[in-house]
Amino acid sequence: MATTTQDVPVSGHPPIVPKNFTAQQPETVRLYPLSNYTFGTKETQPEEDPSVLARLKRLEEQYRLHGMRRTCEGILVCHEHNHPHVLMLQIANAFFKLPGDYLHHEDDEIEGFKKRLNERLAPVGSQFSGEGVNDDWEISDTLAQWWRPNFETFMYPFLPAHVTRPKECKKLYFIRLPKKKVLSVPKNMKLLAVPLFELYDNTARYGPQLSAIPHLLSRYNFEMVDENDNIVAVTPGTPLPPGYTIPPRVLGGDGADDGQDTGMTGVEEGMKIESHQ
Repeated sequence: MATTTQDVPVSGHPPIVPKNFTAQQPETVRLYPLSNYTFGTKETQPEEDPSVLARLKRLEEQYRLHGMRRTCEGILVCHEHNHPHVLMLQIANAFFKLPGDYLHHEDDEIEGFKKRLNERLAPVGSQFSGEGVNDDWEISDTLAQWWRPNFETFMYPFLPAHVTRPKECKKLYFIRLPKKKVLSVPKNMKLLAVPLFELYDNTARYGPQLSAIPHLLSRYNFEMVDENDNIVAVTPGTPLPPGYTIPPRVLGGDGADDGQDTGMTGVEEGMKIESHQ
């Protein structure tokens, strides 16, 4: 006979809720589920430079005219399976990058960055309507600054002592996604939701900047909500929200738990977001 939910025993020992562990820490960040967001496509956005050498050559030309290049990229976070995922672009099925780009020399930093985000991800025309279509971007904390000392591909999370005239500074900002958001992706790119455990210590696949994102986000506590705004998971050590209780540990049946945390299973590496025409 099939086991029902009522037949499955649960632990007789309720979890011990630790004391608060949130001193000197930013406010808890709410993450919404990936299913809250709508994704579409728009016209192809070809890369400005056909090669890395051409990109560095153009950087050198712009440096002579306008000085150090300012580049802004955004870390957009949602959750899937109660685990933070970062939205990033994939180009040519190989190259990963965060949404954003370099600023035009005359642009204000934040307004110029918002303009670049819209170029990459904002819907166009009348493809979509309703909540989340024309919402502004909430640019939050600067999480990292990477420096390019010379006209080379290498960038560093510090400015070498002998360098007084860096050629580029790239800033990574934490962008707080609202409850609903409509995003449109250029046809020549994919938008991926990549879990933190996939990025962590994975420089071989994602490079030093992207693989460092789990470190950058570790300063935050998160609370995950479902599509109806019900809190489904919180960071241990944070005050429990009103009405939230820690789920009991299941001891038998399909969801049996032997008392050991075995980590995330059944989650694809870099979950692809299917775009809707």
